[in-house]
Amino acid sequence: MTSTPSAPSCGRACRLTSRSICVAEGVAEQIIPPPSRRDWIALLSAILGAFMAILDIQIINSSLKDIQGALSATVEEGSWISTAYLVAEIIIIPLAAWLAVVMSPRRFAVTMSSLFVIASLLCSIAWSLESMIIFRVFQGLAGGALIPFAFMLILTKLPARDRPKGMAMFAITAVFAPSIGPTIGGWLTENYGWEYIFYINVVPGLLMISGLLYGLEKSAPRWELLKQGDYAGIVTMALGLGCLQVFLEEGHREDWLESRWMVVLAVIAFVSLVSFVILQLSRDNPLINLRLFKDRNFLFGSLANIGLGVGLYGTVFVLPVYLAQIQQYNALQIGQVIMWMGVPQLLIIPLVPILMRYVDARFICATGFFLFAFASFFSGSLSLDFAGDQFIGIQIFRALGQPMVLVPMSILATAMIPPSQAGSASSLYNILRNLGGAVGIAALATILDSRAKHYFDFLREHIVPGNPAVEERLGILTEQLGDPQAALMMLNNQVHQQAQIMAYNDAFHLIGILLACSMIFILLVRPLPKNPPAAP
Repeated sequence: MTSTPSAPSCGRACRLTSRSICVAEGVAEQIIPPPSRRDWIALLSAILGAFMAILDIQIINSSLKDIQGALSATVEEGSWISTAYLVAEIIIIPLAAWLAVVMSPRRFAVTMSSLFVIASLLCSIAWSLESMIIFRVFQGLAGGALIPFAFMLILTKLPARDRPKGMAMFAITAVFAPSIGPTIGGWLTENYGWEYIFYINVVPGLLMISGLLYGLEKSAPRWELLKQGDYAGIVTMALGLGCLQVFLEEGHREDWLESRWMVVLAVIAFVSLVSFVILQLSRDNPLINLRLFKDRNFLFGSLANIGLGVGLYGTVFVLPVYLAQIQQYNALQIGQVIMWMGVPQLLIIPLVPILMRYVDARFICATGFFLFAFASFFSGSLSLDFAGDQFIGIQIFRALGQPMVLVPMSILATAMIPPSQAGSASSLYNILRNLGGAVGIAALATILDSRAKHYFDFLREHIVPGNPAVEERLGILTEQLGDPQAALMMLNNQVHQQAQIMAYNDAFHLIGILLACSMIFILLVRPLPKNPPAAP
């Protein structure tokens, strides 16, 4: 695997203009040989690890109530089971490329894969909330490292003509795993118990370790790089991203800036991240090369990726909550609805690289964003009768759009990035999608509450004595319940429910708007350069 260069060469790379980066890419492509069988096995193993890591973000949500009950935790305390994983994951993602160079790619990947399996087993036997949170931190550190590592292998092991195949496989981790996570989690919890959502990682984890041991060549670690580490950058990055993730995850429950704790987190995150950016731009050998944003394709591709994060994680957040809160669906029923967004993608993803041979990748990606946005706007026409069956067609539209987005967008964003900068590109690209999801979920949770209160106040203004429609409705309810007071309470509950449905419509509309913005961003990127002819 091509490793990150030493300080002098990185300094030169950081100062390349967009034009010279294109030249560097052309030279770099000539030295990437066609992938061998061992390369493909290593790549598939790394992608399997990324798949399991992303799956573990969503799979636990279906079992959170059961885990909270088993560990005697409140809802607020139990939320840290998810938050701990996400904080650890977002901290390790930007460190993965540097650690892979220091430890050697093979040793790094096998160590993180082994830690992921061990942490999963420890989670299944957690005896208290505190132990579960600690084990989830280790699981998040290991799983989060595998996501950019898989992306980095695609950029460094595959030449341009093979890269769409690699990105198609990576798309399974990014769009398929969040879609089936609630389904698998709900089914395992209903039939076997919550412990099995962690046991499920063991067999794939062992396969992943075996594949990495076989596929990645041995290379000596470079422990001397520890002396040259950008520790100020590491500390400010970890502190900033960690506090930001906690702020986004817990802010809604703590009433955002009304809480002194949230204000402290926001200030620390802001100061740390600004300091991190200044440090990275002032060094010739930064932890992450932020100058990659000078490349037009990477900039607009990354902005579109933020919108994709909102669409992916926001949809998987809003839809299950709607089905549970309004339609009273259980975890397994919710999973069956979500599944329609996931399973069809397995048929579509392999076709995208073939389509990219004949159609401009920008138009494929824009079409995918259009389908995804259309499905979100159409989801914003909810009513009390809009339940699981009505979502099937919408979910299929999402399933058509998501693979058409991720595969060409990843290729477009990284087309002009030389393999020497694959680590920084992978870290930035994956962090932005995760942050897009975190910011999107935080905004959507706030919108659901605030808009529901707004619509309830609006509807209540029309629920007044003397209104013929109100009198008629109260009469029907009184006849059904036999008690005027019970009828009034029932009407109040129905108004609350209608206000919540209107808030869900607003949430889906917001997702659709952000996806439409991403469609515009992707149309602003440059077309892909012509691929070199395939080797005979």
